[in-house]
Amino acid sequence: MGKLKERIDIKNLQSLMIFGEYSRLHLNESVGFELGELGKLEVLGGELKISGLENVRTSQEAEEAKLMEKRNLVKLGLVWNRNQESTGDDVLFLEKAGDDILDSLKPHSNIRRLCIVNHGGSVGPSWLCSNIIYMRNLETLHLESVSWANLPPIGQMYHLRKLKLKNILGISQIGPDFFGGTTEKSFTHLMEVQFYDMPDLVEWVGGANCHLFSRLEKISCTDCPMLTTLLISGWPISSTEGNTKWFPSLRDLHILRCPKLCLPPMPHTLMVSRIYTDCLFYYRTKLDIRNPSELVFHNLGDVERLTIQDASCFSFMDLQKLHSLGHIEVSRCEETFLRGLDDGVVLHQVQSLKLEHFSLTRKSLSNLFECFPALSSLDVRALSDEDHEEVVLQFPPSSSLRNVRFVGCKNLILPVDEEEGVGFCGISSLESVAIINCNKLFSRWPMGGGGGAQTQSIIYPLPPSLKELSCGLRLVNCMDITVDGFVSLIAINLERLTVHNWRDGEAEPYSVAGDLLAAVASTKTLPAGSFQLVSLYVDSISAVLVAPICSRLSATLQRLYFDCDWWTEKFTEEQDEALRLLTSLQGLWFNNCRALQSLPQGLHRLPSLQELSIGGTQKIRSVPKEGLPDSLRLLYIENCSPEIYEECQKLRGTRPDIHTFAFIRDAES
Repeated sequence: MGKLKERIDIKNLQSLMIFGEYSRLHLNESVGFELGELGKLEVLGGELKISGLENVRTSQEAEEAKLMEKRNLVKLGLVWNRNQESTGDDVLFLEKAGDDILDSLKPHSNIRRLCIVNHGGSVGPSWLCSNIIYMRNLETLHLESVSWANLPPIGQMYHLRKLKLKNILGISQIGPDFFGGTTEKSFTHLMEVQFYDMPDLVEWVGGANCHLFSRLEKISCTDCPMLTTLLISGWPISSTEGNTKWFPSLRDLHILRCPKLCLPPMPHTLMVSRIYTDCLFYYRTKLDIRNPSELVFHNLGDVERLTIQDASCFSFMDLQKLHSLGHIEVSRCEETFLRGLDDGVVLHQVQSLKLEHFSLTRKSLSNLFECFPALSSLDVRALSDEDHEEVVLQFPPSSSLRNVRFVGCKNLILPVDEEEGVGFCGISSLESVAIINCNKLFSRWPMGGGGGAQTQSIIYPLPPSLKELSCGLRLVNCMDITVDGFVSLIAINLERLTVHNWRDGEAEPYSVAGDLLAAVASTKTLPAGSFQLVSLYVDSISAVLVAPICSRLSATLQRLYFDCDWWTEKFTEEQDEALRLLTSLQGLWFNNCRALQSLPQGLHRLPSLQELSIGGTQKIRSVPKEGLPDSLRLLYIENCSPEIYEECQKLRGTRPDIHTFAFIRDAES
């Protein structure tokens, strides 16, 4: 019934006048007042909701409410609460009493919005359901959980704008008879229809004047398990009478859990801006296809983002009609999508492509770049195994890719010489690379830090032009990675670097970060101040906290993450001194460092540190003896030892300038 400012109990009935437009009256059997008290409020207007009507026993009491005299009421809600169990003669008595009471709650004909909920009678009120139309000004009608033998002549309510029917048993067909007959004036103002929880409803059929739903903008059908027809079977785009379109003003279609309803190709007009069904979701610039659905693609020209979980309902030729399409996500429909790639269709407008559960092959990779020549972002999450055919990563010379992400492409290999291709090195626009669980990607690269004899045919894994750009490199679970070509990239180009292995089971001594950073630390030819790293995410404390690395990161590094270092137990004096060199460090994170027993003792000497986070590191018992830096403003502790948790609680008193968040799990968890 809308947003109500106040709920008024009958014992405070006189105060209803104060609240004017928004009034709620709840009848409480124990209070002792009669509904007739409402009749004293002559100037009551706006909106009124009366609940607890099961406590009214006589039609005389209902008549004394004098609702018909309240000409300023615009919206009326009449609600029975079904919380009483009755049997036998009591049921018949209550039904008859309920019919009489509702008949006696006749409102003024000025009412525009009416809601009746849980009326237990068998007959609708004469002032609403009679063929002699009394509620001529009614604009909204909401009937819920009623079982009337007679229903309102909706077709004769010419001003009706919104109709909502919920949980009404026994109605199998909504049509001319249900509407009480239709004329040329019927439904000329109807804009919204809602059917909810209608277990027996089979069809909504039209009559001679059914084409007059010309202003209907929204249709909602939810939990109607038997529904097969909306208006007419198949719902054609145009009627047989001339070229009149059904529902020409429809903007919003909401169909959920109506398994027998077969919808026509949608959207049937350009007016439709929202469709929500079990199969698809469409809202202006976004289209999400979950199951096969017939679509009218030439009416979807504004779609910019397309998500597909079942591609069997269209072809790539259809996608060419989506002139604004810039982003595509495809999941679990690999076979159909691969067939589409074979069609030779070119989608010049698509700039972003994400593929999940996709088997990467030489042919599919080649077709991919031919079909989507303008890609700036490519995200492939594959199902390929190492024993699948090896796929050498080759990009077209004209590629404009800026962001690339490969996950689980275990058969993907970077070329080593120009005869096989140039790999990433041929993409001058590249800004960000993420490589996760692609164990063989760098397997052909020579070991070492870039030294040794090289021929002109040798290429580097990433383009040298990256030094002029903001870029990030993410290497996760790439066990066979080697280091040739990475030293200069890490030292000169990158602002963000993530390189680590996921741990599953026992700790492994091998660290990708250790290999890469050791090569950087041993390089003597790098110019001072060459590093650009702002964020570093690694799985090895010892790989970072060495003087050659920290001295070069001193001026730029702001965020340092140690994740899943399972072997470092304590910080050596050399590591403490190296950490002290990171004078620009603002955030330091230790996560799941299982063996770590203490924090760096020189932590207090980091002049710029503002945030410290420790998670899943239960052997640390305390903060350093020398305390925390004066600059620290945020301390976050989760799933650590009870001892450090208690210290954090004390810090709230001694260091109120630090925002402390400490979470400890129960022992059982």
